[in-house]
Amino acid sequence: MDSSHVHKGDILIVDDTIDNLRLLSKMLTKQGYEVRCVTNGATAVMGAKAQPPDLILLDITMPGLNGYEVCQQLKADALTREIPVIFISALNETFDKVKAFTVGGVDYISKPFQLEEVFVRIETQLTTRRLQAQLQVQNSRLQQAETDLLKALEQERELNLRLQEMATIEERNRIARDIHDSLGHSLVALNIQLEAAMALWQDNTTKAYECLLEAKQLGSETLKAVRESVALIRAEPLQSQLLEAAIANLIEEFHRLTGILPESKIQIPANAPHAMNTTIYRILQEGLTNICKYAKATVVQIQIQPTTDGWELILEDNGKGFEVDSARNGFGLQGMQERITALGGRLEITSQPNLGCRITAKFPQT
Repeated sequence: MDSSHVHKGDILIVDDTIDNLRLLSKMLTKQGYEVRCVTNGATAVMGAKAQPPDLILLDITMPGLNGYEVCQQLKADALTREIPVIFISALNETFDKVKAFTVGGVDYISKPFQLEEVFVRIETQLTTRRLQAQLQVQNSRLQQAETDLLKALEQERELNLRLQEMATIEERNRIARDIHDSLGHSLVALNIQLEAAMALWQDNTTKAYECLLEAKQLGSETLKAVRESVALIRAEPLQSQLLEAAIANLIEEFHRLTGILPESKIQIPANAPHAMNTTIYRILQEGLTNICKYAKATVVQIQIQPTTDGWELILEDNGKGFEVDSARNGFGLQGMQERITALGGRLEITSQPNLGCRITAKFPQT
């Protein structure tokens, strides 16, 4: 098949015998190779550096630089080091094969030329060369992909850290508002009791004393609430724990305080954002605290499970319940609402007096 219209590779032929150059050049050009010819070693070295070929056919016996010396110079230069060199020798010439391979040759062909043998040996080396080039390109791409991936992971880590910092700041601001609201309420009640004690001090010391005792109790409770809230501000909610371990600690503490072991069915979201884990933890923490203080429940159930469009947290008890509308503005429920709204979720509270309470927090898919 005539392949003269197909460029299969750039070959530099180095031989001081013009007939050899013509023969090789003609048959290689006919096969689709681009051929350059030079007659001495010095010109071969300069030509290879000026325009590196894909392969060099190099005669061994030449005046001036012989083939071994040309090959040594080519292999000593980074620009031409990777070019495969096939030596050419006549059958009647002394040919040191060991030296040929030692100086960097990859193969050899003998004169007179057997065309099929020449084509096979040339194409073998060019194919190897192309595969090596492709491998280098793939390695470069893999290295670049690895670099890009590491950079993306670092950026993601930095983003997660910033999100955690923002979530922590938001959480502390929310707790600070809760302190302000609850402290204001307690101080108003405390002030009322003190004013009552002052008004009754002359006429009814017993009643005044009772007001002072109530004021003292309110003061102690307020101080305790402030200390607990300040501790929450200072502490990281999960304290570097996995969410599952943090929830287990909440359940254990609730059991210790109430004697009630909540029934739990928990599937922790994989790779959930820090803000979502913190919100799940805080809602459970506030909900269990409210049950402990006010509900007088005997059964508590906790569920965390996937839904078709995200995740769902359910906290349910069989306690005394309450009127949802009248309690919705309490700072505990309001804090829950603020936390889940910030994540694009929603909070549902179902409760009636003496019929327990069910809190459902729905989180979007992460």
